[in-house]
Amino acid sequence: MTAPLHEPTTEAAPTAGFEAGVPEKAVQGRSLGRIAWERLKRDKLALGGGVVVLVLVLVAVLAPLITSLAGQSPYERHEELIDPLFSTPIGSFGGMSSEHLLGIEPVSGRDIFARIVYGAQVSLLVGFASAVVAIVLGTVLGVLAGFFGGWLDAVISRVMDMLLSFPQLLFIIALVSVMPNEMFGLTGTGVRLFVMILVIGFFGWPYVGRVVRGQTLSLREREYVDAARSLGAGRMYILFKELLPNLVAPIIVYATMMIPTNILTEAALSFLGVGVKPPSASWGQMLSSALSYYEADPMYMIIPGLAIFITVLSFNLFGDGVRDALDPKGTR
Repeated sequence: MTAPLHEPTTEAAPTAGFEAGVPEKAVQGRSLGRIAWERLKRDKLALGGGVVVLVLVLVAVLAPLITSLAGQSPYERHEELIDPLFSTPIGSFGGMSSEHLLGIEPVSGRDIFARIVYGAQVSLLVGFASAVVAIVLGTVLGVLAGFFGGWLDAVISRVMDMLLSFPQLLFIIALVSVMPNEMFGLTGTGVRLFVMILVIGFFGWPYVGRVVRGQTLSLREREYVDAARSLGAGRMYILFKELLPNLVAPIIVYATMMIPTNILTEAALSFLGVGVKPPSASWGQMLSSALSYYEADPMYMIIPGLAIFITVLSFNLFGDGVRDALDPKGTR
């Protein structure tokens, strides 16, 4: 009997993974937050900026503890360390020593390190709080204008155009200058900080409002919004469940870009003499005082200038990284 032309078929051999007794890995989905975090981790500059921002926040929060450990106060005068003839610190580099790490101020002899640490409180408080005011107002009014449209959109858009045409810095200078020393239970520096936060935030919301309005106009025409309408979802459901979650990314990005701008505005106001007043510490006010001594004591100008530069640069680097990480079309 002749052999068959074809050998009988046999079962396919098991894969190497099963032969070794190792189960196959299941494919896992990644959330948008995880994708954004993985992108952000690859951006070393953004991570570095974020670390510096975190350190600055900790310094501002723990300012009393830090200055007490250093054995200095931002208000204590050391006039015995000042040259009576030139009113400048005795010693090189602005009087730097083991007791005064960054030197002392001319005339008053106050410790610069302690005042830089307390100045971080003022800058970050104004930067963050005014950004919160602007984002809350801008998000609420921008969503209402973009979602409901019609006369409401026209009114809110014209208000935004009007506020954007105002000379913000001049208006803030005029308003802060006429504020009373006591208001809402606050006095002195507290009143000025409160007014700066409200005014900077109020003039900042139109920028947020425009971005949110444009995003809302685009999102309300998407397929998932039409699907929700076809299933009988109401306006409030669509607004809070479908639109607002998709607006979180642009709002976060804009917040990270707005905070350094607000810090620079506060420094400019204090530099011009309408912000924080002595003896309260402010980086801008220290720069203003240093103008009279920049030749005899350049460190008094360099140190607060570096503090502002490093803070703003760190926020900008971190903001750029967050923007790239949250961009769904990004390739990084």
